[in-house]
Amino acid sequence: MSNSDLADALLQACQQRGIMLATAESCTGGMIIAALTDIAGSSTVVDRGFITYSNEAKTEMLGVSAATLEAHGAVSRETAVEMAAGALADSRAGLTLAVTGIAGPGGGSTEKPVGLVWFGIALTGRPVVSECQLFADKGRNFIRRKTVRHALELGLRALAADQAAGVAP
Repeated sequence: MSNSDLADALLQACQQRGIMLATAESCTGGMIIAALTDIAGSSTVVDRGFITYSNEAKTEMLGVSAATLEAHGAVSRETAVEMAAGALADSRAGLTLAVTGIAGPGGGSTEKPVGLVWFGIALTGRPVVSECQLFADKGRNFIRRKTVRHALELGLRALAADQAAGVAP
């Protein structure tokens, strides 16, 4: 399934549940929201996209704690969780997808190599779910495209799990 097909499936799943969607993006710089809004009719589901590339933007726009950024860094589970929660709180969305990572080619370290991406997925009334992926260092564009794909897949999985848990749409 292509990223476009995944984006369309996610939009349809949100529409069926009657919820809106928002993104909080760092390393992708808006590629997730772009994949969603490339689809005609997405405005019935997409609320907004937060592009929070800098730490200041993460704090100002999403309420990510300066203490979290200092203690764990921008690329961390804690930051991804706070980004997803902040996007949920500061939008009309019922589902938010957050990503923060190191797309390269520089910026990596032994502890946080190029290709490391943290995801945060928030659904209204549910705890934020986080996940980490280490994508192969095959270039910046490769890592960013893989991040978009994985975020869309996580959104679909979160909605499916929520529905399976018996939560009414």
